[in-house]
Amino acid sequence: MKKLVFATNNDHKLRELKEILPLEFELLSLNDIGCYDDIPETGPTLEINAAQKSYYIWDKYGINCFADDTGLEVEALMNEPGVYSARYAGEERSAAANMLKVLEKLAGESNRKARFRCVISLVIAGKEKQFEGIVEGKILTEGQGKAGFGYDPIFMPDGYHLSFAEMEAEDKNRVSHRGRAVEKLVEYLKSHQ
Repeated sequence: MKKLVFATNNDHKLRELKEILPLEFELLSLNDIGCYDDIPETGPTLEINAAQKSYYIWDKYGINCFADDTGLEVEALMNEPGVYSARYAGEERSAAANMLKVLEKLAGESNRKARFRCVISLVIAGKEKQFEGIVEGKILTEGQGKAGFGYDPIFMPDGYHLSFAEMEAEDKNRVSHRGRAVEKLVEYLKSHQ
């Protein structure tokens, strides 16, 4: 069985990926390999941050690895918060404060177009391949729903009348940015065994 580390400590993400990955792969978390480091994410783009994380694990542990970085890009805010999505309102990474900042900046703005973008960096034997998933949508004028995390209550994907926070997890995963990037990752892994 091939080992593959997902550079995350998010149990929800890890469980989701274990269900999707081919059976030939044993998916490990950072805890599983004894990595408790604060892995740097200092790049100016999602692509650089994802690569930083996956190469950090490869360079330190020599284990094949993938990592993701995700950002909300709001058209009227010149694609902010983007790479700073998790800490848009400050280093405490408060989802409520981040959402409030977006809503305040968009007050009175008619252009509510936004998209979520996820970039996955896969490093196998020291070589990197990236996969991108995008979901287009809009920012609501107030939060709706209690599920999900981050900006989910204020983001409504195109073609739906529910925010991400109102959708069933299975439905959200099928259309989400992360779901789309993971689909490409899985296709690649299956075809390169």
